[in-house]
Amino acid sequence: MTGPRRRVLVLRALGLGDLLAGVPALRGLRRAFPGDHVVLALPPALREAALATGTVDAILPAEAPGRGVPALTHWTGPPPVLAVDLHGNGPASRDALAAVRPRRLLAYADGTPVWRADEHERQRWCRFLVAHGIPADQDDLRLPLPGTPSPAPGVVVVHPGAESAARRWPTGRYAAVVAHLRAAGHRVVLTGGPGEDALVAAVADRAGVPQWDLLPGGLPFARLAALVAHAALLISGDTGLAHLAAAYGTPSVTLFGPVPPQLWGPPPLHRHIALYKPGPPGDPHGDTPDPCLLRIGPDDVVLAARSLLPAPPVTRTAPREPASGTRTRS
Repeated sequence: MTGPRRRVLVLRALGLGDLLAGVPALRGLRRAFPGDHVVLALPPALREAALATGTVDAILPAEAPGRGVPALTHWTGPPPVLAVDLHGNGPASRDALAAVRPRRLLAYADGTPVWRADEHERQRWCRFLVAHGIPADQDDLRLPLPGTPSPAPGVVVVHPGAESAARRWPTGRYAAVVAHLRAAGHRVVLTGGPGEDALVAAVADRAGVPQWDLLPGGLPFARLAALVAHAALLISGDTGLAHLAAAYGTPSVTLFGPVPPQLWGPPPLHRHIALYKPGPPGDPHGDTPDPCLLRIGPDDVVLAARSLLPAPPVTRTAPREPASGTRTRS
């Protein structure tokens, strides 16, 4: 008989984009410890997304306000054979992992390797693991296509929301882009996260998007993943959905500011266009749209979108509203 599997605990208790940017590092850990039980500590709302990456076996629910460091004192059972801090570079995240008494602990806070502020997020964590003898490839970010059918295959998905106002492009500009694409014959579906129904409705009202092409309220991850994976194009700010498009190889136009794409952007492939107008450093968690983001105009986004989209049909019939009782809502 074989004994219980050894456990590896990884801390990355942040958002969806952070999780997806960490996939190359998580994949490196998965390959380095193929027979061990890899547990990822992150917010419970991301459980389905984390398991969909295929890099972890289980989730330890863990979250703290304001992207802080959660306590891990609810860990049960024997100490992990290894704990890995993919959360940050300070002592707080290292100490949270140290509290579960792992046999070995890897953390930037211990000074090896040296943290670099100018490094892309995917590269940062892969370099960290490589320094500790664990191979990891920053380009190994793709996910298998989801098995769930898309609620609207082949559409242009526009996601006007963002976690902070600093990364939220103005509603009127999104509406101008959506109206242009619809006039050109493309079907556009608007999505929103939890609490963004009013934002989605405002864009829809100004751009004339019908009710059945609105998916506000925060879709379950399976439906959201399928929507993005099978979309013709995603247009969004620097959010988790942009990382999801990169993970599925979906063409994307991402609006950056204040954080430049050199730090959080998609891979340098033709199908991903990162729009950024450099300027003074800003606060990514600020409560007003960042000046760098505001330098991007609707014409910039339309031009980028048209370069990635196939030509729409010469004639187009507007999609009909689904029959009563068949409409899917989030």
